[in-house]
Amino acid sequence: MESLNEREYGCQSLVDFRRRQFLRSTAISTVGLATAGSLTHFAERLARASESKQAKKLLAKNLIILWMQGGPSQLETFDPHAGTKIGGEVKAISTSLADIQFAHTLPKTAEWMHQATLVRSMISREGDHERATYNMKTGWRPDPTLIHPAIGSVLCHNTSDNLEIPRHVSILSGEWPARGGYLGSELDAFKIDDPKNPLPNLISYTAPEVLEKRLADLQNVVEKEFRRGRIRNLDKEKTMHESSTGRARTMMSSEQIKAFDIGSEPKNVLDSFGDTPFGRGCLAAVRLIEQGVRCVEVELSGWDSHVENHALQSGRCNILDSGLHALITQLQERGLFEDTVVMCGGEFGRTPQINVAGGRDHWPTGFSTFLAGGPMRRGYVHGKTTNELMQREKDPLSGVENAVRIEDLHATLLHSFGLDFTQELQTPIGRPLAISQGNIIKDLLQV
Repeated sequence: MESLNEREYGCQSLVDFRRRQFLRSTAISTVGLATAGSLTHFAERLARASESKQAKKLLAKNLIILWMQGGPSQLETFDPHAGTKIGGEVKAISTSLADIQFAHTLPKTAEWMHQATLVRSMISREGDHERATYNMKTGWRPDPTLIHPAIGSVLCHNTSDNLEIPRHVSILSGEWPARGGYLGSELDAFKIDDPKNPLPNLISYTAPEVLEKRLADLQNVVEKEFRRGRIRNLDKEKTMHESSTGRARTMMSSEQIKAFDIGSEPKNVLDSFGDTPFGRGCLAAVRLIEQGVRCVEVELSGWDSHVENHALQSGRCNILDSGLHALITQLQERGLFEDTVVMCGGEFGRTPQINVAGGRDHWPTGFSTFLAGGPMRRGYVHGKTTNELMQREKDPLSGVENAVRIEDLHATLLHSFGLDFTQELQTPIGRPLAISQGNIIKDLLQV
């Protein structure tokens, strides 16, 4: 019995020992799993933080649009088909990106192709200048019931800062400037002419005490009566006129106004942009972005080449080439390139066929848009057009690979700024409307 009891006791001791060992092991395992879980969670948080940091790093802050009003020819600029029946008189030159050629009209810009994205397959359903310009600037086709905001207005609407000068600027603007549309006229682009000239109406020609008396009368008499009977608390009891006057006064006394003064730049920098209004506009755009302006549009008009296409396009390209090359150079040197998207293009392209007057007509299919900076992909060409002589009555898309709709380009640009372009805004009549109806073209963006 004793041996049996001993065996039973021993067996019980073994059971107790195994139970204690099991509990201890389980506790250790549980702590280990918990620790591992914590480490996994911590690692996940680090990974997400890294992704978030990377995502933020790849977001753009500013936008420069070099607007080629009139319809630049893709065949004489970014998509030459030299030596073919649609090529005309153009010659092709190598770029800084292997196997990619530009027209010989853009030798300086060709040096930056390794830092740019080129879309050669833009398509639009608008062939009229005014309608196509509206389409390209807003991402929407014209609607008789609504005015859509330009992309620069959307960008300014969705961001904020403490600037004392306009956040949205249009230089050398033509008859269809960027507008705030249903977002409000305060988001219209601030228009200036050749930057070599000082901004008008910024200096008071009366004594300070006289100016203050006039402004006081404006505030206490005119504005008071103007507000009478209007919506209560309109802009915190201010009229739009009063708000505009206040912004103008702030701008007049601001140090930031010096950003418009290109004359303070070294001569070699001024010369690099070319002695043209457009070149000076490009330099002003760099200075304004450097000051904190969100969107600058610089227009170069005169691309409508129904007659003598090659001579006209070549002349415009000579102006564009210096301005665009110097703009990218200065953005790089001033540390602004990674934060700034540059878009260069027009409302449509030109026909593959040369007409009887030696010109090319409107062609909203397979035209080109040049993009650089920000999170745009470096050294990439998207899309391709055929060498064939396509006719309007045939399907023009048959000669375009990887077509990009205008609304898709807008969605991609808005996404590059971190904006939710599917967000619905209320129009003045209470109609909910998404900022963009396009889709992101991921190939245009850095991975």
